[in-house]
Amino acid sequence: MVKKDYYEILGVSRDATEEEIKKAYRGLALQYHPDRNPGNKEAEEKFKEASEAYEVLRDPEKRRLYDQFGHEGLKSTGFSGFTGFEDIFSSFSDLFEEFFGFSGFGRKRQRYTQRGADLRYDLTITLREAAFGKEKELRINKRVVCDTCRGSGTKPGTSPITCPQCKGRGQIIHSQGFFTISSTCPTCRGEGTIISHPCKSCKGTGKTVKTKTIKVKIPAGIESGMRLRIAGEGEPGERGGPPGDLYVVIHIEEDPFFKRYNNDVYCQIPITFSQAALGAEIEVPTLDGKTHKLTIPRGTQTGETFKIKGAGIPYLHGRGRGDEIVEVVVKTPTNLTKRQEELFRQLAELEKENNESVKDKFFKLFK
Repeated sequence: MVKKDYYEILGVSRDATEEEIKKAYRGLALQYHPDRNPGNKEAEEKFKEASEAYEVLRDPEKRRLYDQFGHEGLKSTGFSGFTGFEDIFSSFSDLFEEFFGFSGFGRKRQRYTQRGADLRYDLTITLREAAFGKEKELRINKRVVCDTCRGSGTKPGTSPITCPQCKGRGQIIHSQGFFTISSTCPTCRGEGTIISHPCKSCKGTGKTVKTKTIKVKIPAGIESGMRLRIAGEGEPGERGGPPGDLYVVIHIEEDPFFKRYNNDVYCQIPITFSQAALGAEIEVPTLDGKTHKLTIPRGTQTGETFKIKGAGIPYLHGRGRGDEIVEVVVKTPTNLTKRQEELFRQLAELEKENNESVKDKFFKLFK
């Protein structure tokens, strides 16, 4: 069977605007809608043709393919023409509401399940917990399905009753001219039932607020600002829908000794004048809670850094660790004993002689 030209069906020119196409379809939909022409097969076919034509010409890409290749060009999009009234009403429900002030043309409103809302929990942990991971217990207040009524919202031993206004349809059906129009029932809000004896525990909502303890594993190497998703621990869903998720947002508190830079940690260690001048072996704390022996070479200056390989933060979901960077700070002694002061004065005399020798050599360069 040869298909008719879509522009001819709607009675518009090939350069018609989107608004002109919409207006033409509106007129044909009003004229040939099945509710206005019960039992009229010819009107039903014309309504199908107009709806199919409008579905193609309202879509810029489908219209382009149709203009260029005709009906054959639409096969590449998977379009196979009119598939049924439910398909038409689903696709154009927003358009019918715009045209006629309602959607669905008398068809019963479908009740959809709704996924529960997600929850957020802000968790503060130490740097060491972030480095090596830890299992934490969270206590959160959340809505849960009521234990008394098991989510029905009704008093135990009773059941929801059929809405007397809509007779369980969830919609109010009335006529407007030749059309059967449906709107959401104001009594049951589209549910089709009402609760005449609400549960005292949840006051008919089907949910109560409880404090729940949830265990969460903190992975080693986690960074501040990262989120951990715990599936199914959010708010319960509506009308049998799945629950939402719980997102744990990680905050890492500052450590009094270590500073973190990506997977490396940085710390400052004080050393004495004698250790800096003569060299020494010192004990340096690490994230593991142990100490590491670090060799300070002779003549070390304040601000110099040394690296302890593999003593930093473990890589998240990977192997290995960052490093520990140790900066040494030469500490000036205070509250000297008489013996210490005597030794420093002797050192100062030696330094003075050496400095004068250096100064003489310096000035000779300019003579």
